Amino acid sequence: MLSTGKNSAWISVDGESEARIAQLRRMAGKRFMPVPGDVVQIRVLEDGQALVDAIEERSFSLKRLTVDGRAKTMAANVDLLVTVTALANPPPRWVTLDQLLAFAELEQLAAAVIFTKPDLGDPAERDNVLALYASLGYPSIAMNPKTGENIEDLRALIAGHRAMLAGNSGVGKSTIFRALGGESVIGEVSRYGLGRQTTSSARLYRLADGFLIDSPGINEFGLGSIAPQDLARAFPEMREPALHCRFTDCTHLTEPDCAVQAAVAEGAIAASRYASYRKILLDPS
Repeated sequence: MLSTGKNSAWISVDGESEARIAQLRRMAGKRFMPVPGDVVQIRVLEDGQALVDAIEERSFSLKRLTVDGRAKTMAANVDLLVTVTALANPPPRWVTLDQLLAFAELEQLAAAVIFTKPDLGDPAERDNVLALYASLGYPSIAMNPKTGENIEDLRALIAGHRAMLAGNSGVGKSTIFRALGGESVIGEVSRYGLGRQTTSSARLYRLADGFLIDSPGINEFGLGSIAPQDLARAFPEMREPALHCRFTDCTHLTEPDCAVQAAVAEGAIAASRYASYRKILLDPS
């Protein structure tokens, strides 16, 4: 957890042997605010207090846009985005899932798809969406973290990765986080991005060779303004058909001789995915 005072802030740092609270001093002329996933250098004083001296260079910064268009860093050094979608209670929001996957594609970040509450959803829908997202190249698992169903499959999936859980509120991210052993609160993420998050803190659990971040629930997730050609490339199944459209600047919405629309009509592109594409493009907020 990160808390701030007039001249300093306190953060929880997960060291190799223990977690400790360290003071983050404001440095003149520098914006010095770590996020979950950052590697920091600390110095332990004679009285046992710890000071954060520096943040090591980030290999990757996971950023979103605020409602006023500014970039905010959600997490650092992440190499795997684990999307979490409930099959019921709350009902699945496919556009949020597809926006997160498109975000990962745009950022060249590996992604996986987790479906929770399989006992509450329609078994046929569960099987269909598992097959759909697996066919797109995303590792896909239906799991029940409360009973432990398939939790070991997820543990194997994130092994060796610096992973982050992302999804709507109420889908079971925190239950997954606890089932995998996570407890400690490490960093703060405060209302970043286009939309609302129901909590302002993110938690990090250190793994033997990586970490897992439980991010705040994202009830809305926006990519901001994006060109149709860029968005189509973020949907793997649209890349090849898009090459055969009549117009090179085709938006895949209303143009004649659009190969993407034809692929949707033929069932080669899932109607739900195309609906997400249209929603993202027409309503970027």
